[in-house]
Amino acid sequence: MESKDSNQQQEVQQDMQVQEQNVQEQSLNDSASSNSSTTKKKKKKKAIAGIIILFMVLAIGGGASYLYLGGNKDNNSNTNKSESDAKGFYSTYRISSNALEKFDLEFLKLENSEKNKIYSPLSIKFALQMLRDGSEGSSKEQLDAIIGDYKPVRYANNEHMSFANAMFVRNSFANSIKDDYKTKLSNTYNAEVIEDSFENANTLNNWVNNKTFKLIDSLVDDASIKELDFVLVNALAIDMNWKNLIQCANVKTDIPCIKYSVSYKHENYFDYVSAIMGDQDYPAMTFNGNENIKSVKIGASFNNYDIVKDLGRDNIYNTISTEYQAWLDKGECGPASNFPDAKTYTDKYIEEINSNYKNADVSSDFMIYNDDDVKIFAKDLQEYSGITLQYVGIMPKNQNLTDFVKEASPGDLEAKIDKLKELKAENFKDGVVTKIKGNIPLFKFDYELSLQDDLQKMGVTDIFDINKANLGGMLTEGKKEYIQKASHKANIEFSNEGIKAAAATAIGGAGSAGCYFEHLYDVPVEEIDMTFDKPYMFIIKDKASGEVWFTGTVYEPLTK
Repeated sequence: MESKDSNQQQEVQQDMQVQEQNVQEQSLNDSASSNSSTTKKKKKKKAIAGIIILFMVLAIGGGASYLYLGGNKDNNSNTNKSESDAKGFYSTYRISSNALEKFDLEFLKLENSEKNKIYSPLSIKFALQMLRDGSEGSSKEQLDAIIGDYKPVRYANNEHMSFANAMFVRNSFANSIKDDYKTKLSNTYNAEVIEDSFENANTLNNWVNNKTFKLIDSLVDDASIKELDFVLVNALAIDMNWKNLIQCANVKTDIPCIKYSVSYKHENYFDYVSAIMGDQDYPAMTFNGNENIKSVKIGASFNNYDIVKDLGRDNIYNTISTEYQAWLDKGECGPASNFPDAKTYTDKYIEEINSNYKNADVSSDFMIYNDDDVKIFAKDLQEYSGITLQYVGIMPKNQNLTDFVKEASPGDLEAKIDKLKELKAENFKDGVVTKIKGNIPLFKFDYELSLQDDLQKMGVTDIFDINKANLGGMLTEGKKEYIQKASHKANIEFSNEGIKAAAATAIGGAGSAGCYFEHLYDVPVEEIDMTFDKPYMFIIKDKASGEVWFTGTVYEPLTK
């Protein structure tokens, strides 16, 4: 028995040694391939860029590859096996659902530098699936190991949301693409198959421009397109409004806003968020040391202080009726007959101060989570075609963002996101007035992901190797090609439009001002600061399914 176990261990070690040797050989092959165009010509193998991924978003609106040969899954892995698992391929980035997973975050980790970033896991998944369906052998198995059990969801197209797939093929190469692959692209991904001369990039770029609400007008240059035989494209874009403006604005807009100015009758509390007049009036805030960052303000107040219960109705009644009668007797505002008697006034006072309890006042519709480690701000975009996308900003308090991203796991992030509080009085602390105030920075930037390098680090290698790539699922017999380039571009705009010691006695004053009587009770206030003043990450996801449309980091917001 011991001998059998020993033999199995030796076999596993040999497999690992073989795999390591293969990786080294592959690295040498990649280097030789990139530095020797003569070798390619001798082998008569033409380079194909088989995937260019692109999209635009306007939200108003190495790591080891972990690809094991004959390896076992770790204890936290999904236990469902795919065809690729049976053949010995396993990736820790395997996708098992539509919700936030390791794959969605990995590109942040692989390109974890201090700069603005954005990419679309959803777009990458669709492009990889189209490529997987055209691959065979180990090329397909490596893609299968990541795609796993992921089931793509087709999203509707409307004036605020665009989702499109296509395959562009050089005219002279069109007969080399299998008809059944074209049919699968159409039936499964609603993808267009477009033939073109590839003399210039106009046809492809015009298609992209139309599918991204005219937001991307040039993706591929003329020189690049001439070197290609086909291009697989996923393009997605959103131009969505918030349900309500973040901060009310005195400008013409169809997006509703909530006026926020809070005062509680007979209690010493006041808060407000003013309206902004125009672009130049967005308030400045300090972000990561820069004092001139363009922002919007948020505010909310939840009065969970039951002052009548805490101080006692009789105590309040005796205090107010006595002080009010003394004020009447002074006659500073005219004869007492001009004012209510002490009982009438005090009864109304008790009724009004009691009505403050459980009041909820907000400047917009958002959600928050705040603990010792992070702040999370979330806000819904308007619903379009039955889909609601939610923006979630996550700012670490004690770590720098690079370390936070490095350690972030889908489970930890989801656990905190699940604790987001809706703006309801019952969701906040009893016995105090909770005051939420904050500045949210506005941002706009673009980013190009090093997709090919990242995928190779995640174990998708063969498809990019001229000697190993197998595109037999899409190419007719005799054609030998490989994927020369994989790219991913995106940009985003986050704007205003879219993406409290109580005692048994009173502390305060009684007196007349403008010839009326008032007695203000101090109330206990607990303030939650939701200002995002340090670099943070964000996720834009389908609120129902959890599908991650976009994720990224913000290091440099807009300046005034």
